[in-house]
Amino acid sequence: MHRLLTALTRFSRREEGSITLETVIIMPVIFFAYLSMYSIFDAYRMYNLNQTATYTIGDAISRETQAIDPDYLAGMQGLFEYMTRGQGKTALRVTSIWYDEPNDRYHVDWSQVRGWVTPLTSFQVRNWHNKLPVMPNKERVTLVETWRDFDPLFKTGLEQREIHNFAFTRPRYAPRTVWSDS
Repeated sequence: MHRLLTALTRFSRREEGSITLETVIIMPVIFFAYLSMYSIFDAYRMYNLNQTATYTIGDAISRETQAIDPDYLAGMQGLFEYMTRGQGKTALRVTSIWYDEPNDRYHVDWSQVRGWVTPLTSFQVRNWHNKLPVMPNKERVTLVETWRDFDPLFKTGLEQREIHNFAFTRPRYAPRTVWSDS
């Protein structure tokens, strides 16, 4: 027993190989920190791509002078998927909303969806004063909402979530955005 204690004491006083031992201890921590930073950066990148794609779709729809139809909306969802380059399910909801100043309420002209979400109704948007801009009477905006499932590459604390974006645009060259089922 005495020999063992002497050997352990001698071993603890030696300084040979201390860099190797420190490297073995700290490398997993550095590797985990690097993976965490990469995952956080990737999450911010994906949020930014989704937001940019949502504003692009809103801008494209706001420039339309003709009625948009189901094919156009399917193309916009395809554009969203192409621009975000992500994996997972996507959904798109486009809604034409107008403001009724005498009653201080918002109303829906039409609402169309692609994906798992449901269309908006006038009842749902009637009191969206904190979500929509201040508008004059009978003014219209086109609301574009997008959703995408996001699953981080590495499991370092970020969990799978749904990215939701909300963007409204005033029609540019026409008084309103028109929907046609044909």
